[in-house]
Amino acid sequence: MSRRKQLVGEVITDAMDKTVVVRVTRLAEHPLYKKKIKRVSKFAVHDEQNGCRVGDQVLIEETRPLSKTKRWRVVTVLKKAAVLGGDESDSTENYA
Repeated sequence: MSRRKQLVGEVITDAMDKTVVVRVTRLAEHPLYKKKIKRVSKFAVHDEQNGCRVGDQVLIEETRPLSKTKRWRVVTVLKKAAVLGGDESDSTENYA
């Protein structure tokens, strides 16, 4: 029995219906210089409940093809994004 791959990543866009884009960052070793370098992959992920927001940390799992680009689904939201409080009108004032 094979287990499906699971990855942890950050939601970078939630503009689509039932789909989010998740950025997964991993460390890889450079083949010649042996230095650790960051590698980033982006995945289109199925979000059935539309519960994910930008900045959320999510656990995603491999699944059957759901569309042309979607082969992953959200298993759970590990950490919700911090909500920035405050009035946005203050930051958009025009200082003359």
